[in-house]
Amino acid sequence: MNQFKKLNNIIGWSVFLIASFVYLYTIEQTVSFWDCGEYIATAYKLQVGHPPGAPLFQLFGRIFTLFAAQGTSEVAVAINILSALCSSFSILFLFWTITAFGRKMFFKDNNYEIGKIYAVLGSGLVGALAYTFSDSFWFSAVEGEVYAMSSFFTAITFWCIMKWEQEADQPNSSRWLVLIAYLIGLSVGVHLLSLLTIPAMGMIYYYKKYEYTKSGAIKAFIISMILLGSCSGSYYSRCCKFNFYF
Repeated sequence: MNQFKKLNNIIGWSVFLIASFVYLYTIEQTVSFWDCGEYIATAYKLQVGHPPGAPLFQLFGRIFTLFAAQGTSEVAVAINILSALCSSFSILFLFWTITAFGRKMFFKDNNYEIGKIYAVLGSGLVGALAYTFSDSFWFSAVEGEVYAMSSFFTAITFWCIMKWEQEADQPNSSRWLVLIAYLIGLSVGVHLLSLLTIPAMGMIYYYKKYEYTKSGAIKAFIISMILLGSCSGSYYSRCCKFNFYF
C-alpha cells in the first residue's frame, strides 16, 4: 500500500510537470479572438464583465497581472499562464481520480500485487496524458478564458468525493464533504461547470452509505438531479435580479 501511494504521488506530479511544460511552452502570446480580451481587460482593471460574471477568475487574474514583467504588454500572457497552471492541476487531479477508481476496482482485499499496481498507475497515466493533449482541453489551457479554471474546480471537486469515499468510515471523513461544498461555492465565481458533478457525487454517496436497491438508486439519482436544478436555478435567478438592477 505504501509503495502504491508513493508511486501514485510521484507519477501524478510528473504528469503535472509534463502538462505544465506543454501548456506554458505553447501558450498564447497575446489575446485570443473571442471573449478572452474581455476577461483579460476586466481582470486587469477589476471591472464588470458580461453576465453572469466571473469574479473569482478576475481576482486571480488580477493577482497574476501584478507579475507582468513589462507592464501592460505582458498582461495577456500573465493571465494565459493562470489558465495553463489551472489546466495542469486539472490533469493532476484527473490522474488521481482515475487511480482512485482503479484502486477501488483492483485492491478490494488490500491485495497490492505489483502487476495490479502497474496496471492502475498505467491507466491513470494514459488517461491523464490523453486528456492533456486532447484538442479542446489544450485549446482552452493556453488562453485567458474561464474554462481552464472551471475544469480545475470540477477536477478537484470530484477528486474530493473519491477521497471521502476512501475515508467514509472514519470519524473525520465529513471534512471532505465540507470542502466539496466550499469548492462548489467558489467555482460559481468562475463557471457553473462543477455543478454537474453533483449527480455523480450523489450516487457515490448513496452506494457508500446505503445498501443497493433499484428503487433506492433511482431515488438517489432523482434527489441529486433536484439538488443540481436547485443550485442552478437559484444562481440564475440571482443573476437575473442583478442584470435587472444593473
